[in-house]
Amino acid sequence: MASVRDSGRGTDTGAGTGADAGTGADAGTGTGADAGTAPGAPALRRSLGFRDLVVYGLLFIAPMAPVGVFGTLDARSHGAVALVYLAATVAMAFTAFSYALMVRVAPQAGSVFTYARKGLGEGAGLVAGWMAMLDYLLIPAVAYLFSGIAMHALVPAVPQWVWTALAVLVTTALNLWGVRAAARAGFAVLALEIAVLLVFTAAAGAALVQDGARRGWLSPLTGDGSPGGFSAAAVLGAVSVAVLSYLGFDAIVSFAEEASGGSARVARAVLFCLALAGALFVAQSYLAALLMPVSSAALAADPAQQGPAFYTAVEASVGTWLHDLVAVSKAVGAAFAALAGQAAAGRLVFAMAREGRLPRALSRTRGGTPRPALLAAAVTTLVAAVWAARRDDGLDRLVSVVDVGALVAFTLLHASVVGWFVVRRAGGAPVWWKHLLVPVLGAAVTVAVIVEAAPTAQVVGAVWLAVGLGVLVLQRERRRKRRGPDIDSKSGGAVGGCG
Repeated sequence: MASVRDSGRGTDTGAGTGADAGTGADAGTGTGADAGTAPGAPALRRSLGFRDLVVYGLLFIAPMAPVGVFGTLDARSHGAVALVYLAATVAMAFTAFSYALMVRVAPQAGSVFTYARKGLGEGAGLVAGWMAMLDYLLIPAVAYLFSGIAMHALVPAVPQWVWTALAVLVTTALNLWGVRAAARAGFAVLALEIAVLLVFTAAAGAALVQDGARRGWLSPLTGDGSPGGFSAAAVLGAVSVAVLSYLGFDAIVSFAEEASGGSARVARAVLFCLALAGALFVAQSYLAALLMPVSSAALAADPAQQGPAFYTAVEASVGTWLHDLVAVSKAVGAAFAALAGQAAAGRLVFAMAREGRLPRALSRTRGGTPRPALLAAAVTTLVAAVWAARRDDGLDRLVSVVDVGALVAFTLLHASVVGWFVVRRAGGAPVWWKHLLVPVLGAAVTVAVIVEAAPTAQVVGAVWLAVGLGVLVLQRERRRKRRGPDIDSKSGGAVGGCG
């Protein structure tokens, strides 16, 4: 593996040379120049294997993500919580498939910012990156806050905001050390989370064999017989919440420039991560539903029980020791979920800065690591997390706004597939089910979830979008004045784009 200098020169840039960016099957599209970055642009070092990519994706998602929302989903779906996660996995598979297609088109850092630029144009790229940045900066802040809350519960003498800040500092140091070091630490934490999940599975299985199920064995798939019975509308309504548990698997594509083995490996990692997370989510929600001592109707009638419902099921059927083990695992796992999120945010900021959409200073690298971009993301996340940790309503305020940015970016991702393969036909003759049907269905899912989002999230998302559009207009006017009135005719010929 070749070393990458800060200037971005050398062979390990991933910027338009080799099979990964060229005309081979792995690229799935045009020439190296089309897929790559400008010659001499800062680049990242390729050092991540398939396992590392999956680790980052699972860390960001968190293998036990359903723990916090299990009660809400159980109440909304009339007890069919495992079916909810099964449907959510299928729904998010459309988005994963679109990512797998576009990472072959542009195997670079920047995720949906890069893909929207390719498929829709410069303006859409900025909007997609801008909206994704809201998600990538705030999801780590929520995760850090979860960690601070859990550690404060274990050691009340230390203020919650101190634990939160400490988690930010430790994980930022790991990210600055390098992507490989962070991946190794993340793998250890992920192994711990998987071990706790296996302990939960074994303990739940033993309790079910000894004492039997509290609900019917098929109830997690068909409903628990609460008043009103099975309702497809209720399940679909719960799916709109459950898909939020999957936010983060897309972080894998942010490391496309640092993945060895080409973009095909990144695409496989995205699909594998989603499938594995879906299997884990369905299994643990199924077991927890069988152990749940109260009905979904009782949870719906008493929203205060919904938050700790997973712990209630565990403690009632297994004991407090497993409750505490799961809680500690969630505390450590949350900090390292934030590590993966911060790393992805840094890559997004780096890519946008490299293309001139953010200050150029943020595109510098050192030892193949985008340190200025990582530090900018870390400072932003630190401010948001500590602010929330010092407020009684901080968690509610953060959680209510983290989703819309990612969902808008996902929608533009699906549009990018259509723009690249169907409108521009840059990848040759389109395959209609792959390049039109799948992205249209995926966009329908993300738009439906946006419509179901909390009003606060919709307002914050709209404001953030308006600011991004303002930035786009200012940058377009600045470029027009600098280059002349014919800039639009020379801006890359993208579909509907403006630069």
